[in-house]
Amino acid sequence: MMLLQTARGLVTALRTLTILPVPGRDAERFSMSLYWFPVVGLFLGGVQATVMYALRLAGWVEFAGFAAVLCGVLLTRGMHVDGLADLADGFWGGKNREAALRIMKDPAVGSFGVLALVFVMLLKWLAATRLAMFQDYSTFVAGIVLGRWVQVILAALMPYARSEGGTARSFVTGAGKSHLAVTTVCSVLFLILLPHAAAAPVVVAIVSAAMVAAVMAVVAARKIGGVTGDVLGASSELAECAVWVACMLLSPTSS
Repeated sequence: MMLLQTARGLVTALRTLTILPVPGRDAERFSMSLYWFPVVGLFLGGVQATVMYALRLAGWVEFAGFAAVLCGVLLTRGMHVDGLADLADGFWGGKNREAALRIMKDPAVGSFGVLALVFVMLLKWLAATRLAMFQDYSTFVAGIVLGRWVQVILAALMPYARSEGGTARSFVTGAGKSHLAVTTVCSVLFLILLPHAAAAPVVVAIVSAAMVAAVMAVVAARKIGGVTGDVLGASSELAECAVWVACMLLSPTSS
């Protein structure tokens, strides 16, 4: 029975993190899907890296990074990007906890959200283009895998912020140390096994993602007393960006 629920967790993870019409039944406990988050990240990273590789092979290096980032937005139906915008509006526009949560729930995007989207997406495009130039597909995929790992870290270590419930409540309330342990081991193994992966970039990638998780945990705890789906989505976007930028800047080929 546990094995069946674990397998169904993959269905839930794919349905939650992608637009793919996956057949099968969802897990009874949505938190079971958290075990599969890095796997889905590896799948998404593989698809996006393939797009990047194909365009670079065609000689469109400048467009390769943009297309790879755009592919990620399309495959995830912009869910994490939307979370980033909502978080920026709520955290910077809300004067207290109640105001922040109310603003984050509003589907409209404010000025803080627009600014956050412009700066983060521009930085991701620049970093992805640089990675495409040097054919560093491993770092590109690593950022996407670790972006999903960061979501599990926050879900496992922090409470859900909305007392009335919300979209991500079923994921957060059932998350625990086992989810964190399994996804950490899987994420590290995936990064090590990626083609041309080297020890130093792997460490830089993991540390960068962990730092994003730590900062987001502190900020979210102070601002709203926990996490929401928007916090998890925004953390994923920021972790991807941090991994790509850190590895790009510290890579010997970037100088």
